[in-house]
Amino acid sequence: MNLTELAARYGDKPAIVMGVGGETLSYRELEQRSNRIAHLFRSRGLRPGDHIAILMRNQLEVFPVAWAAQRSGLLYTPVNWHLSAEEAAYIVANCGARMLIHSASLTDLAEAAHAAAPELRSRLVVDGSVAGAERLEEAVGDLPTTPVDDEFEGYYMLYSSGTTGRPKGILPTLTGQPFGAGLGIDHLMGAAFGFGPDSVYLSPGPLYHAAPLGWTLGTVRNGGTAVVMEKFDAERTLALIDEFRVTHAQFVPTMFVRMLKLPTGIRDRYDVSSIRLVVHAAAPCPVEVKQRMIDWFGPKLTEFYSGSEGTGFFMINTPEWLTHRGSVGKAVQGVVHICDDDGNELPPGEVGTVWFSDIRPFEYLGDAAKTAEAFNDKGWNTLGDLGHVDADGYLYLSARRSDLILSGGVNIYPQEIEDALILHPAVFDVAVIGLPDEEMGQRVHAVVQPAAGVTPGPDLERELIDYCRDRLAHYKAPRSIAFGEVPRLPSGKILRRQLMSEYIDAHTASTQN
Repeated sequence: MNLTELAARYGDKPAIVMGVGGETLSYRELEQRSNRIAHLFRSRGLRPGDHIAILMRNQLEVFPVAWAAQRSGLLYTPVNWHLSAEEAAYIVANCGARMLIHSASLTDLAEAAHAAAPELRSRLVVDGSVAGAERLEEAVGDLPTTPVDDEFEGYYMLYSSGTTGRPKGILPTLTGQPFGAGLGIDHLMGAAFGFGPDSVYLSPGPLYHAAPLGWTLGTVRNGGTAVVMEKFDAERTLALIDEFRVTHAQFVPTMFVRMLKLPTGIRDRYDVSSIRLVVHAAAPCPVEVKQRMIDWFGPKLTEFYSGSEGTGFFMINTPEWLTHRGSVGKAVQGVVHICDDDGNELPPGEVGTVWFSDIRPFEYLGDAAKTAEAFNDKGWNTLGDLGHVDADGYLYLSARRSDLILSGGVNIYPQEIEDALILHPAVFDVAVIGLPDEEMGQRVHAVVQPAAGVTPGPDLERELIDYCRDRLAHYKAPRSIAFGEVPRLPSGKILRRQLMSEYIDAHTASTQN
């Protein structure tokens, strides 16, 4: 069903509600505003297959722009506004955007992008006026609120998070189908996850990520209402579930931890019984964290594992997980292979690199070399994760290969140590890295962000090391702990390269003094 048909059916029903500001966009308003912007695209020479970039915070204005691009057959790239000016400019230039639409508060990033993007022809701003940019509201003026004549399905083109290098644009295939055919995620949400007209979906993540954007659009495709948070806040999340009787929500494990660390009195204040399904992904979830969420929300959690490239897709619901604790599920798309460093397949239970075969092809925009590197000589693809499968075919992840710590010839997986520490009451956040060690090659080092009111120091360091030794093999326990902030992407991924650089530089400096 296309948006015109949805608007005719649902009219003044809220399609989008902002979770803090409370602004609402009805189906009819979304239809009219997105049509005007689609006419603007056509008037500026944008045709199916052309590209725009969206540099906007989580705000209501994102959705008319995204839907206008979707119904115009365009590729559209939401840009991470947490990036540096240089990084944001690289993405806008690399994707070949001919138009940039941005929040007034992100003008500095937008100006840097404009200067670096040779194909950019138009820059428009929402929620304000800035020099050098047209106001979107004025640009659409009195353009028609009816659809353009040539409506085709567009697609969002996302960039990898760049945690292991420069972000790479993952080029989707435009189908050329008429607007209303829908995307794969729209159909999956309805068929597998029960989305429909009575669904209320809570989206707490940034809209420049695949899941928050795709699932919010998919909620509307299925006739539901999406409640979009401007930014994640643990207590506000519970309040919105209670207030809007949210039926579906999507989180990353870091959000689970933040909610679980709320005082019991605050957690008990809110009714979460309306929830039918909680979906989580983006990072491995500690077993104890997931068990506590199941105890709280009920057997309503479903986990999926995939990458932005979409070459493998694994899923596991709560009943399956309770009999395969720690698994990310069985393959729904693709065939999994666990291989050693020589490419030999390993039997169940042995840890190796996770590869996928029987996959759809993908392309990194303008980077044939990186595209080729993503596949082996058999045409299989890997996301760089290590893991194993059990005898039933369930996949368990151990670590990113680049995160692995090799100490005294033994593989140590940082996630296992982080999982052991994260629910300690003195810990707000934690990341584990390997530091150079003359004797062992590397030694385990933890960076702990203390909980509010907790005083860091040698006593706490000793307590946390002992806490780990009580739960893990002694060789896995940190040899040292530093106290400080743990840098993460909003998706929950630890910026481990940044930590490694900071602490290895500090370690090198200390050994030279």
